Amino acid sequence: MGAGGDDVDVREISPMAWRLLRVAAGYSQRDVETEVDDIMQAHISMLESDTRSLSDDRLEQLFDTYRANLTDQQIEVLVVNF
Repeated sequence: MGAGGDDVDVREISPMAWRLLRVAAGYSQRDVETEVDDIMQAHISMLESDTRSLSDDRLEQLFDTYRANLTDQQIEVLVVNF
């Protein structure tokens, strides 16, 4: 894991880890709608339930939003263990 989770492959993050990252960063699914352009609550719900993914650009944008509110250690624990 690099500084700030820079070397995380967002395509490899599990649905459970996406949910835990969101919650740990202090966001509800609705909060993400207002924080990230062109992402709706339904997109987050589908990502976290493993019924649909987002484009790589959207995944990166979402990850960056969560990462801004988390420590490197938090990111590593959630991504590696879940």
